[in-house]
Formats: sequence, C-alpha cells, structure tokens
Amino acid sequence: MPSVKKTVGAVVVGLAAVASALPGHPKLSRSQLKIHDYIKRQEAAAAASGLTDVDILQFALTLEWLEATFYQQGFAKFPASDFKNLGLTDQEITDLTNIGASEQAHVQLLQSAIAQAGVQPVQPCTYNFGFTDAAGMVATAAVLESVGISAYLGGGPLIQDKSILGTAASILTIEARHQTFIRVASKVAAAPQAFDTALSPKQVFSLAAPFIQSCPDGSNLILTAFPTLTMAGGASASAVQAGSKLQLQSDAAAQAAFCAFTTGGLPGGTAFTAFDATNGCEVPQNLVGVVYVNLVSAAPPTGLITDDIILAGPMVMQVS
Repeated sequence: MPSVKKTVGAVVVGLAAVASALPGHPKLSRSQLKIHDYIKRQEAAAAASGLTDVDILQFALTLEWLEATFYQQGFAKFPASDFKNLGLTDQEITDLTNIGASEQAHVQLLQSAIAQAGVQPVQPCTYNFGFTDAAGMVATAAVLESVGISAYLGGGPLIQDKSILGTAASILTIEARHQTFIRVASKVAAAPQAFDTALSPKQVFSLAAPFIQSCPDGSNLILTAFPTLTMAGGASASAVQAGSKLQLQSDAAAQAAFCAFTTGGLPGGTAFTAFDATNGCEVPQNLVGVVYVNLVSAAPPTGLITDDIILAGPMVMQVS
C-alpha cells in the first residue's frame, strides 16, 4: 500500500529551502511546517508495527478483493438503467463499470507479486455489502474508494522494497481517480481538500471488517478490528455540519474521553473534542469532505492519532 507521505515531506523540505534562498519569496506557514512534522512522526509510528512487505501486499490484496467483488456483485444486481435513472450518462456508466475492471486488474497484479515472493496469496472472502439500490451502491463505492486511498497512504511508509512501493503507487493514483470520478458523478466537490488522509492498517481493516462475513482458511489477516462506531439512533453520517453535536454509539463509548476527527489539511492531522456517552461531542470547525471519526482515550496536542489511543472506529463521515 503506497504512500505519498515521504514525497510530500520531500516537497515541503524543498519548498522551505527555496523560500529561504530566494529574497522576497514567502516562507511556509507554521501550519504547513506542522504538516511536515506530522508526516515524519506518522512514519516513525508506522515503522513500529512490524508488518513485512508481504504482509502489506496481503493486506492490499484483501482490500482489492473486497472492492473487485463489490463492483462485480453490484453490477450483477443493478442494470445500467438503474444508474441512468440516477442521472448518470452512458459514458459515466461505462466509466463506473471500468472501475470494477480496474479493481480486478489490481487483484491480479498483487496476486502475482505475492506468489513471486513464494507466499500463497489470500483468497476472496464471503461478503455482505447490504445492496438495496443503485444509489446506495454508488454511495458505498465513494466510501470504499476513499478508504482505499487512505489505506495505501498509511501503508506506504512501512514498505521497504522500492520496487514494491512503486508498484503500489501506481495503484494509489488509480484509486484516487476512481474516487474523483465517483464524486463528480455524484454531483459533489471533486477534491474538497488539499491533502488526502492516511490511516493505519488496523483502522482500514476496521472499516472493511463489517463487509466481511468469513474468509477461507489461511486468508485471515493478522489484524483485528477496533470496536464499531456508529451514529446514534440510525442517523446519517453523510451530511454533517461543522459545529453540530454528534451523538455516537459503541461498546467502547463508556471508556472514551474524546472524539477524534482525522482529515487532510489539518495541522497534525486530527482535531479532538471532548466526548461523553450522554452528550456526545461537537464537530470541529474547518472540516470539509471525508472525515474519519474515532473515539479515543487521549487528545495529544500534536494532533497525532495512533492505534494505542483508539477505542472505537473509525466511522466515515461527510462534512458539508
């Protein structure tokens, strides 16, 4: 799962050097330098997880199996006319179908890379995507593509082999195009943030786990999911307003002290607000687009969220 974190870090350092060398050229702001520092700390935290390159490839393959099967089952269930009724053009329907073909190609590439390492690739699991209509499928596709981007970004710093990193990077760029297309076809902002969001492998697996019913022997990952986090009372997390109160439910809610809102562009990466199981927590200002929400035990002033403080989540939330 590739990452552009190191690349972004190098760009920030390079820009800082240029800013110092050129008279009159504006220097990076304090918040931009905080993002650079956050990237470096995230890489150090990621390296402590102990996952090998093959483990990361197996994790990526698990996600690509899920995505490829999602599109395969969705297109088998809903005819093109259902998507046309949503307002999609013939070309957009073709592009949506091609996303499924891309995911299958990613599966084949990762299978080959893992097999060449002398390891048996993981097999597809049995899934339940909860399909009800074409609109729901497109909405879920937007979430899956966002999670895929965050997965590759978060896993990149763990990869040691540069050739594997380069191969995975070629998948990341396509996943980003998938997400942009789906957002445009859904009539929402194509790129609401200046940066994408990196998630740890365990956070990503926690988002994928609800779709997985069972996996074949030998295809279970070494990761375990965090307790599930949802909106209370069946409320929707698809159009939340900044400054609103968020009522959440989870088996781990009683132990949580803060809500953590992770998204691209925030200094440090995560904003925290106080939480209690009765009153919930407030959605911070200056959030937009896809936001990942966790319940946590602490609120580091650095804005760095790590697996050891997460109690439940993540939940995908769309802030408008």
